[in-house]
Amino acid sequence: MTETVPTGSPIQQPAGNGGRVELAPEAFPVDSPFANEDLRPVPVSERKWTTYNFAALWISMAHCIPSWTLASGLVALGMDWKQAVFTIALANIIVLLPMLATGHAGPKYGIPFPVLARASFGLRGANIPALIRAAVACGWFGIQTWIGGSGIFALGSKLTGGHWENASRIAGNPWPLWLCFVLFWALQIAIIYRGMDFLRHFENWAAPFVIAGALVLLIWIAVKADGFGALLDQPSKLGWGPDFWPVFFPSLMGMIGFWATLSLNIPDFTRFGASQKAQTWGQALGLPTTMTLFAVLAVLVTSGSEAIYGEAIWDPVALAAKADNAFGLLFALVIVLVATISVNIAANVVSPAYDLSNLAPKFINFRTGALITGVLGVLIFPWKLISTPEFYIFTWLGVVGGLLGTVAGILIADYWIIRRTVLHLVDLYTPGGRYWYTNGWNWRAIAAFVVGGLLAVGGSYSGVGADGKKTGPFPTDGLIPFLKPLADYGWAVGLGTSLLLYVALMLPKGREQEGIKA
Repeated sequence: MTETVPTGSPIQQPAGNGGRVELAPEAFPVDSPFANEDLRPVPVSERKWTTYNFAALWISMAHCIPSWTLASGLVALGMDWKQAVFTIALANIIVLLPMLATGHAGPKYGIPFPVLARASFGLRGANIPALIRAAVACGWFGIQTWIGGSGIFALGSKLTGGHWENASRIAGNPWPLWLCFVLFWALQIAIIYRGMDFLRHFENWAAPFVIAGALVLLIWIAVKADGFGALLDQPSKLGWGPDFWPVFFPSLMGMIGFWATLSLNIPDFTRFGASQKAQTWGQALGLPTTMTLFAVLAVLVTSGSEAIYGEAIWDPVALAAKADNAFGLLFALVIVLVATISVNIAANVVSPAYDLSNLAPKFINFRTGALITGVLGVLIFPWKLISTPEFYIFTWLGVVGGLLGTVAGILIADYWIIRRTVLHLVDLYTPGGRYWYTNGWNWRAIAAFVVGGLLAVGGSYSGVGADGKKTGPFPTDGLIPFLKPLADYGWAVGLGTSLLLYVALMLPKGREQEGIKA
């Protein structure tokens, strides 16, 4: 089909309170191959999430074991605790900006991320960013599930006097560890099958519960340690000079990559927002403050563990296992379960469920997509992705951040610069509409993604350990050697390049936008 859009007046979209837009029930093209009930715009009457709901979402997502151990990964790379907390805080302030930018379309139009992506990539082309986001989420789901299952195993082994540790092994691990992994996987799938409203209620009570648990752990360690040990006085191995910055920038990009996934698919949640104010204040209050405070809390507790046990114990599960009574262990087990489930379902199941539904709306609904996510999350062998700090921060988070930053740049450019936040809902679901481009593909978005992604991750490289061996899967001089200098800034390079290139390619079309040849 040619690159044209039908002329004439678009189907009218009644506006709700606060500028929110919805389709009249009869206007939604139910028979479209690009539409199903899970992807349709949320009616204004069902957009009920408040500032507290969004803040609680972020508080419960930030309070998880990987968030706790982020500081330890940076300290392991040579930073002191102040440098680690500074890096984490700055990264979360930076990633909040695209989070709010892409989240704007949620309360206004009630649409999820893959439907928003159709405006820039085309109805078919949107499957590219959706599947990339889904693949990343499947990886994260597997990582979090493995960590949660390992936590259950560690505490259960303590309760059984170490019998689980000595059980027969399967693929190098005790069989109870695999059982914990499977049971934890099944529990999460069961919860998400209850739907988004149940998830909202779960996150509301999970947030204060996990905060209380973390504070109890802090009080317990402070009482036992009679102080917070020497870790707080430990100097940086890098200083603030030339040795620091080569570690800081890739670490910063890695920390941004930690939540870069959510900066794309945050419309999956903000589509239920009662107002723009609710999503803006809820996210601003919930994300950077919580991540920073959680990093400080992790440092304080770990420092106390050093004073008590003679070594810094960064893993909260391993630290909880030091408790000498069954009640303390069971309390820690419940905290680990709630904290890990709250982040894993919200961050890593909701998005791919919508993304996979977008791939084949007539065959895959939200619940089917969630189940596929769970299966893929096991098949990517998550225990390999977190094997070392270098692999976890530089390889996994760095590459993921670079690719997702590229997609974010295109979404932001299209929604804010090209379209000035004006979307036509019916055409987001209709073949031949204004977002159909060329047979459902916008080659300009594809070109911007390819160029931005190549610059962002094309120079990905692996470091060399003290033993002279590579610490990751990439060549030491980079996949594409002349792009290696850009690899440490992957997220920023991807976002900036794709944003500028997409605007340059689309502006001539954007000027015709409402009658548009696109």
